[in-house]
Amino acid sequence: PLRTSPFYEREQELGAYFVEGGGWERPHWYGVNETLLGRYDVPGRNAWAARYWHPIVGAEARATRDGVALYDVTPLKRIAVEGPGAAAFLDRLTTNRVDRPVGTVVYSLLLDDRGGVRSDLTIARLAQDRFQVGANGPLDLDELERRAAADGRGEVSVRDVTSGTCCIGLWGPRAREVLASVTDADVSNEAFPYFRARELWIGNVPVTALRLSYVGELGWELYTSADMGLRLWDTLWAAGREHGVIAAGRGAFGSLRLEKGYRSAGVDMTTEHDPYEAGLGFAVRMDKGEFVGRSALEGKSAATVERRLVPLLIDDRDAVVMGKEPVHVDGRPIGYVTSAGFGYTIGSAIAYAWLPAAAARSGQRVAIRYFGEDVPARVSDEPLFDPEMRRLRS
Repeated sequence: PLRTSPFYEREQELGAYFVEGGGWERPHWYGVNETLLGRYDVPGRNAWAARYWHPIVGAEARATRDGVALYDVTPLKRIAVEGPGAAAFLDRLTTNRVDRPVGTVVYSLLLDDRGGVRSDLTIARLAQDRFQVGANGPLDLDELERRAAADGRGEVSVRDVTSGTCCIGLWGPRAREVLASVTDADVSNEAFPYFRARELWIGNVPVTALRLSYVGELGWELYTSADMGLRLWDTLWAAGREHGVIAAGRGAFGSLRLEKGYRSAGVDMTTEHDPYEAGLGFAVRMDKGEFVGRSALEGKSAATVERRLVPLLIDDRDAVVMGKEPVHVDGRPIGYVTSAGFGYTIGSAIAYAWLPAAAARSGQRVAIRYFGEDVPARVSDEPLFDPEMRRLRS
């Protein structure tokens, strides 16, 4: 346990199975949730895919969709970008329009000079000169620090605030009921819409709340200082008991994000790929002015790409692949898998893959080469779950 969140003690009490990531102890599933297996039918896995996995993962994913769950999102890299030039700095550095009203949250991309995707960022404007940037790791921090130093104007400071803070993802269709019971703030859809940020109190804990959900459900990312983290967990846990709250781990998290088609930077997309190929053209504002990588994107669009990142649905529900496998059409390798897992809500194994644009059409039959065997699959439209975004915006 090199790095632990403030919730570590409670997670141990719930029988968490921890997997290390970036030095952090991350709950992958919780032993206490084995009782959920009487409620949900969770398919098995082949021997290799079953390593570091338990059927509880599937039960936690289904319970999140049905009710409400607490996720420890503390290891997410958090960067404070502050100063009178902060908005202009982030606008010059990323693809989306950042200079928006206080309380706005923006999904944006960090590109290299060739237009390749270095990372994706969630940028919340908390004050006129203060932003919280949700990043993917030390490379993002390094890029922001280097760019700020090179700017030379002295109007921007960049600080890593991850270690002094923590975060709980409160997600699921009953998340609003839980949150409303522990705060005086109005958390209705009208007062606190999707992709907005507010500072509020949960019990006696000051919280920065972002209405976001990486699992594709109604909910909030709730941030506070590390010293108040345990109190935040206990307050939400006590309030959630009557709503059937569970703690859920990274296994369920990964399954739910695949069902929504949310990309993982460095896994699904790298600097080898541009935003349009990765299906993220919506996060690019070519009309906002200069930003890093803009010139390389001139003339490109979703209609011009020669390859695409698309979801594959595997025919055999027990044939879960793990990522990096080659994809074949008519016996010829044409692409490769990035992220893969099982979608417990849709009842199918999922594999995201890079394919030539001509083969990336919905219904295209492919074979994933897994340990020398061909695993039949087909290209599907995305997102695979809740395409109308009703759950997120309810």
